[in-house]
Amino acid sequence: MTITTAARTVTDILQPRNVLLAGMLGIGIAAAGDWTGIPWGLLGALCAGIIPAAYIEWERKRGTWGDRHVVDRTKRSPIFVVILASIGLGSLAMVLGRAPTGILIAMLALWAMTIGLLAINTVWKISVDSAVASAVVAMLAVVHSPWWLLAYVLTAAVCWSRVALTYHTVAQTLAGASLGAATAAAFLLA
Repeated sequence: MTITTAARTVTDILQPRNVLLAGMLGIGIAAAGDWTGIPWGLLGALCAGIIPAAYIEWERKRGTWGDRHVVDRTKRSPIFVVILASIGLGSLAMVLGRAPTGILIAMLALWAMTIGLLAINTVWKISVDSAVASAVVAMLAVVHSPWWLLAYVLTAAVCWSRVALTYHTVAQTLAGASLGAATAAAFLLA
């Protein structure tokens, strides 16, 4: 397997949609204290990851972007708007449905992270994939166990893959990972 093939495999498996699906389920379970958190986690994953990924795919099929990576930072703003709206509506549904506080806080952390990504992206390209991978690991470490910090090896793999595929520089992936960890920790430890 070539380095490019390995990097493509890592970036495809650990793309934000997949990381959020697994992570938000874990956060939902922790927030509720049992399996009843699974539907809340699924709602979080739907709004934070699946709907934005579907929007990117829809735009890709229309010819707006070449692939899901949207490497041209000047074309990313609409994605961030969709993410913010989707997370916002999902958070509202959680408030109205009386979701466990922990999953709502996780959604707000992702919303704040997206604001940061959008702001930075207006002047400099930052890695969304690295930010999401880092945020989810930080959230799982806070709500479950510090042992989850060992999963930062997966965040490092995401960062490596983005650089190996020349989608980002090392600085852009480190900035994304730092923003993800900082926003997640700030909300979840508050």
